[in-house]
Amino acid sequence: MLCQFSVRNYKSIRDEITFDMQAAAISEHTDRIIKDADDQLFLPVSSIYGPNGGGKSNVLEALQTLGTMVLRPVYATKQNGSADYKFNKYPVKPFMFSEEGRNNPTEFEIFFRTGVAEYKYVLHIQDGVVVNESLDRVKLETGRKSALFNRKGDEINLKGVFAKLKISEGLSKNLPLLSYLGITYMDNAVVADVMNWFENGIDFLNYGNPFEELRTAIASSEEIKQLVLDMIREMDLDIEDFRVEERENGRIEVFTQHIVDGFTEELTLSEESSGTKKLFGLLPFIAKSLVLGTTLVIDELDAKIHPVLLKYVIMLYNNMTINKHGAQMIFTSHDLSTMNNEVFRRDEIWFVAKGNNQNSKLYSLVEFKTGNGEVVRKDAKYDKQYLEGKYGADPYLRRIIDWSVVNA
Repeated sequence: MLCQFSVRNYKSIRDEITFDMQAAAISEHTDRIIKDADDQLFLPVSSIYGPNGGGKSNVLEALQTLGTMVLRPVYATKQNGSADYKFNKYPVKPFMFSEEGRNNPTEFEIFFRTGVAEYKYVLHIQDGVVVNESLDRVKLETGRKSALFNRKGDEINLKGVFAKLKISEGLSKNLPLLSYLGITYMDNAVVADVMNWFENGIDFLNYGNPFEELRTAIASSEEIKQLVLDMIREMDLDIEDFRVEERENGRIEVFTQHIVDGFTEELTLSEESSGTKKLFGLLPFIAKSLVLGTTLVIDELDAKIHPVLLKYVIMLYNNMTINKHGAQMIFTSHDLSTMNNEVFRRDEIWFVAKGNNQNSKLYSLVEFKTGNGEVVRKDAKYDKQYLEGKYGADPYLRRIIDWSVVNA
């Protein structure tokens, strides 16, 4: 699962921001948190709100960029063309509205957990060159902490269980050391554990190729397909079954089965409504995440589905009877129908707003304080106060045009 992610000097993000999936010590919905093997508590969902152009998408894109930088070299060596769509190159662009941003590296730091350990990975990139990188581990069973490697410029130090590994001379300055280890030492249990999380433990929904993603998700297991069907039936979409058929050149066709008055007929997905098409691009990933206990990251989730279905999906993750494996969903949204204390804990609501220097700031509702220094109450009307601009991330457009002059 994802524990925490920080980034500095990336696109609209000038100063360091930290997105935290650790549960705060608050009293609401204590039955809706993930309790890990060492009793640490984590959040199953988090939603990021804010105005258009505020930088919401950049927070998620920074996270995906880090994952892509680690995995893309590994997949390039495998020559796995079927996965190319997942690892489109995301260039690392620093904050460009200051000399400091232009002349300093972009900094990423992530804490994540597998079944056996928590890892801290740090990567600093400047003009495509790795200037700083490190990996540390804490075993969940014993709590033992150990450094695995650190890299500063050309100097590389392998430690602990990595101490005996060999690094070839002339390692490319553009290649993360973690990627090199993933290419060279996948038979090492710790390397495999870390790389498996980046490859399978976190998923980014890419609406650019929904058919390809649908095939990938459904192919994982029959259990995932069955959960997709259960959700479709619960949403009353009048679809009894579906199948995926392979075509030439790796293309696929999706067929949906309808039964009306005892008469059975199949339609292609292209013949379905736009809403149904969007759901078929989304539900397999929801099901895969819940079945496998992975972290799913989605930009503008509310733009894909109806508000009622949005609440339904969120509550799937909140229901620990359904979410048995510690799955997480992180998404951006403008939808206010779900911004309330029935659906979210205060630490699950995040805001992004731009400062006067075009730099994005990220903060959670649980840490927000009013002008009087008071915290937001758990029984507050979050949506109403947000619309009133009380949380700083004002969703309204500034009055740029003087309409009295235009209409004169």
